[in-house]
This record gives sequence, C-alpha cells and structure tokens, in this order.
Amino acid sequence: MRRLLLFLSFIPLLAQAQDAGLVNHLAGDVAYVSAGKNAPATPFMKLREGDTFRVAAGAQVRVVYFNGGRQESFTGPAEFTAGKASSRVIRGAQPQVSALPAGVPQKIARTPELLAIAKMGRAGGFTVRGGVKARTPGQEEELRAARATYKDLRGAASADDITPELYLYAVLEDQRRYGDMKDVVAEMKRRQPASPDVELMADFVQQKLEGR
Repeated sequence: MRRLLLFLSFIPLLAQAQDAGLVNHLAGDVAYVSAGKNAPATPFMKLREGDTFRVAAGAQVRVVYFNGGRQESFTGPAEFTAGKASSRVIRGAQPQVSALPAGVPQKIARTPELLAIAKMGRAGGFTVRGGVKARTPGQEEELRAARATYKDLRGAASADDITPELYLYAVLEDQRRYGDMKDVVAEMKRRQPASPDVELMADFVQQKLEGR
C-alpha cells in the first residue's frame, strides 16, 4: 500500500514538470518520437513539449493541451510537434481547433492515473480509496456544475468521442460516487465497445460496487 501511495502521489508531480497534454482520441496508424525514441501512439498517453507525431494517411489523432485547454484534431497524412500550449505543423493541413472549458483538461489529465488504479484493482492489487462518505455542499455544487459541463461537452462531441465521459468519470471518482460511475462507463462502452481501456474502467467500477 505504501509503495502504491508513493507512486500515485508522484504522478501529478511528473505531469506538472513534463507533460504538456494528452491524446484523447486516436484512430489508425499514428507514431511519435520522444527523446529520440520511436513508438506507436496510444490512447490517453501524455505528450511532452518537443514530441513529434506522424499521422498516416486516413488516420486521426486529437490532442488536448493542459495549459489553456486547446484541443487539436489532425487527419493524416500529417506531422506535428507538440509545444507548451499548441502544436507546430510540420506537414499536412492545419488541425481543427476547439477549446475545452476551464477545469476539464485538468480532470481528463488524470486518465492515465485512473487507468493505473483500475489495472491494479483487476489484478487484485491494493485498494486506494475507502467507502462512500457523506457529501458536502461544496461537492454537491461541484457535481451539479460538472453535469452541466458534461452536457455541453456531449452536445459538441462526435459519437465515438468519450472525452465528456472521461471528464465526468474523474469528477465522480474524486467523490467516490461509484453508482453514478456505472452509468458513465456504460455510456463509454456504448460509444467505444472495443476499447480495452473502457472495459478496464468498467471492471473497476463493478468491483467497487461489489465492495472489493
């Protein structure tokens, strides 16, 4: 337990020091180069300033920057380099750009951490959080605002985009509202039925509801 808590507490520090954004949508062949190393891009990976992404013809990738909430969607063939708050296009068309509401990028930035927790839970690992506690008025207000933000995000998102659900999942996980999270992961599975990450989060929520 102690090692797990130390690991999880270190994740936000790494993000603050090194991470510029997150890949929140990926389809097709996308690779990246970071610190001289080449690798396939993966859903919900963090990106750092200076990382270069190569998007094959017909492939798609969307990144969101934590500083300012700028969201960029690229369709290949394209190549771009991540900056602090936006990308520099090397070849291909300019990305489609939108902006996420304040607070949303910081919540979805937790996705890799939440996936790590879910993976340890599936493996019979450590339990990080305790049971449900009484809600404070501040938490109730936060959730009301989060649901309104979710509704706006969902209205602007494509059918297979689960960014709105990832945002609401993170808010609900903060408050340990596992019953509400069940509906969120069910919506994720409906929109991305083949995603192993979504399946992982669904398993985690079910475990929490069963008291495991």
